Amino acid sequence: MDVEKVTEELYGLKPADFVAARDAYVAEARGAKDPTSAKAIAALRRPATAAWAANLLARERPQEARGFLSLGRTLREAHRTLDAERMREASRERHRLVGTLARTAAALARDAGQPVSDTVVREIEQTLQGVLAHQDVAELWSKGRLVKVPEAAVDFTEITPDTVPPRPAPKRERKSVDFTEITPDTVPPRPAPKRERKERNGDTARLDRARAAATEADAEVARRERELDEAERARRTAATAAGEAADRVGRLEADLREARRARADTEAAASMAGTSVTSAERALKEARRTAERAARALEGLERHDS
Repeated sequence: MDVEKVTEELYGLKPADFVAARDAYVAEARGAKDPTSAKAIAALRRPATAAWAANLLARERPQEARGFLSLGRTLREAHRTLDAERMREASRERHRLVGTLARTAAALARDAGQPVSDTVVREIEQTLQGVLAHQDVAELWSKGRLVKVPEAAVDFTEITPDTVPPRPAPKRERKSVDFTEITPDTVPPRPAPKRERKERNGDTARLDRARAAATEADAEVARRERELDEAERARRTAATAAGEAADRVGRLEADLREARRARADTEAAASMAGTSVTSAERALKEARRTAERAARALEGLERHDS
């Protein structure tokens, strides 16, 4: 069995149709004595609705997908090299495209008969953010084979055109001093009096306090980011469990329908058998009566002959 072809077909189906089609291919591979293909196909997971909608966008709009992938490469490179100018330009384009493409993906999904809620649209946006931030996610998305919503792209979601750090100012060259020009008027002044030193000490203390506050704020941001990551992981775990439960429900519902059909067939056969038994009983009684009449007639004839 051509596993690549089967995989391409399965990830083009709606999520509700995925499990039944996958299991049918697994059964076909096993029937063909192809355990390797059966195992590979059985390992394929049903995509979450948001991931499937994002995949549909990559499949249906390849030109826009290529442009989006190119933007992701630019963003990752600018982020790696801290190229502020490229980061600003790419970030503006990212903010414009993510929302637009998420709405396009949602519209394509609805046209394909798949309902899409506002929550799913936000998950599509998060998926597209992940495509920009992570190369492995981008590669899967380019093939239309994303299975789950990727982790929130913290590195990129916090960057806006206004928060990108400016380029460092060029260092000013020190002006060389020509000692031949030193005169009594150019001799540096005496050290500042104690009052000025106290003011400087006060400024230093305020600066230290500001630095400490900034450090504490950074630590709080880091804590909040960790909490967000943990919440995202918990949500993904719950979504995976829900997907697996939905798969199991689908299989059980199919088994139940099959059992109901078998029961209906059995009940119909039992009903027909009951009718046949009743008819046979009537025929037997009639045959017995006929036999009794024939026996009595024979007995009468024998007595008459004797």
